Amino acid sequence: MKDTRPFPPLKNDNLLRAARGEVVDRVPVWVMRQAGRYLPEFQELRKLHDFFTVCRTPELACEVTMQPLRRFDLDASIIFSDILVIPQALGLTVEMHAGVGPVLPQPIRTPEDLKRLTPDGALSRLSYVGDAITMMRHKLDGRVPLIGFTGAPWTLMGYMIEGGGSKTMSKAKAWLYDYPEDSKLLLNLLTDVIVDYLEMQVAAGAQMLQIFESSAEHLTKEEFLVWSVPFLRRIRDDLVDRLTKKAVSTVPLTIFAKGAGHSLKEQSELGYDVIGLDWTVDPVEARAAVGPNITLQGNLDPQDMYRDASELHTLATDMVHKFGKSRYIANLGHGITPQTPIASMEVLVDAVHKAL
Repeated sequence: MKDTRPFPPLKNDNLLRAARGEVVDRVPVWVMRQAGRYLPEFQELRKLHDFFTVCRTPELACEVTMQPLRRFDLDASIIFSDILVIPQALGLTVEMHAGVGPVLPQPIRTPEDLKRLTPDGALSRLSYVGDAITMMRHKLDGRVPLIGFTGAPWTLMGYMIEGGGSKTMSKAKAWLYDYPEDSKLLLNLLTDVIVDYLEMQVAAGAQMLQIFESSAEHLTKEEFLVWSVPFLRRIRDDLVDRLTKKAVSTVPLTIFAKGAGHSLKEQSELGYDVIGLDWTVDPVEARAAVGPNITLQGNLDPQDMYRDASELHTLATDMVHKFGKSRYIANLGHGITPQTPIASMEVLVDAVHKAL
């Protein structure tokens, strides 16, 4: 039975205010993969449960989502899930292999394989994410906003064709040139499912959404503008259109295209509220590229989390000074890595909050 209780009122809305360009009490900070392998309590839970079992069991997903909030004074939570739940919902097997990461044993190899995909009913096969989001909103008791997320079409296409992560995305890139029409077909199919999925997350209680184009780094600027940007634009436009027609309030949208610092101006024209930056992008140059009316998120190098406390504190403080207090959300420039010391998260959060 669906939980229809009203959600508790939000006590710390700095994240949402930063996304909307409003005045904040303090610079908000959260960290990509903040619920994850660097936490011993996460490791303990994973000894008992398979990765995707955690994703598909709302009680477990909420427990993992809550773990970093018990330790750190973060300004956001992000529901524990994975971008590859969409390929799963489309009928592909996805397994998480220790030391390797995600593996898709029967990838999409030729256009003929697209017939194996099952978009009909895909959203119903993702209902556990909505259930976890609703449950988490109540468990948070208004402490901080809850972020939902999805992978972007090109990034998902890459995993589906490569059969897992790839340092080159050579098979997926070959598709763009060998099968351009089928590539568009697949990217549009993924876009349709993503819009459904994000609409469901908003209905379930997500207060902000992030779209991860993690594999943008494998595309040239020209390729990014052809094979990523149009679909990112359609996700935003179709989602906002649907929510508006249903008289549902829109939530702030973040695009994080790792490695696409070459196209910040183009990203700023897509209608997203927030642009996430990887650690290679200079904050001052980024602000000049996107203008004053978009919020920036990022972008400490995850490797800096291995420095000693005083160095890390200085780096985090300097980062916040470069971005400023207005229209800024502090984060890393990519996900936190598994061996990161717990103390580094404490230093980062403290430094951000005290910087300005």
